[in-house]
Amino acid sequence: MSAHRTTLRRAGTVAALAAAGVLAAAGVASAHVTVHPESYAKGATDGVLAFRVPNEEDKASTTKVQVYLPTDHPVLGVLVTPQNGWTAKVTTSKLKTPVKTDDGTITDAVSEITWTGGKIAAGQYEDFNVAFGQLPDDTDQLAFKTLQTYSDGDVVRWIEQTTAGDDEPENPAPVLKLTAKESEDGDDTPAASTTAAATATKSTTASSSSSDSTARGLGIAGLIVGVLGLAAGAFAVVRSRAPRS
Repeated sequence: MSAHRTTLRRAGTVAALAAAGVLAAAGVASAHVTVHPESYAKGATDGVLAFRVPNEEDKASTTKVQVYLPTDHPVLGVLVTPQNGWTAKVTTSKLKTPVKTDDGTITDAVSEITWTGGKIAAGQYEDFNVAFGQLPDDTDQLAFKTLQTYSDGDVVRWIEQTTAGDDEPENPAPVLKLTAKESEDGDDTPAASTTAAATATKSTTASSSSSDSTARGLGIAGLIVGVLGLAAGAFAVVRSRAPRS
């Protein structure tokens, strides 16, 4: 019995440690610097990106955030939202390949935004909002390398990029996925529309089938109730006609 109890205790300890490890890993993953929303359509215009910066330290505050925007696939028309307690410095750079737009050729674009003066305390996060005029349409994703500086001097470099098939790096850069470009009338591409229509048809068919099944079930239930009612009535009639002693 003693050996059995010892085995159970060991098993419980291992399970607890495993659960703690999973929770710790989840906590670390959720503490990454990220960009929201996670995706936009290629060439999207007049949108907003929010860079979410959580504080990972228990004894230090985040006092500086630097976000680097790619210049090989530039984000055009960048504007910074005033952030309470923070001062934003916007840096622009010459583009190696100018971008032609309906409004003319763009030769400069924002390459870095640095926020200072504020504070993100332990257990807190801050969203830094950036408006854009137009996203590029010649790439599938944008990586925004970010540096996070703490009050104790530590700097976390969120600059690593994930390679397909590999595990997520320890300090991944925020990545915005760019999906299929929308058509001029605002719909998705023809393939996407076809898929959506097919999905809607399947959904409608499934819903109709479900409704038919429900109707049949209710009909059967009604018949059963009716039969039971008739049986009860017949029993009452027979009982009332039976001679009383």
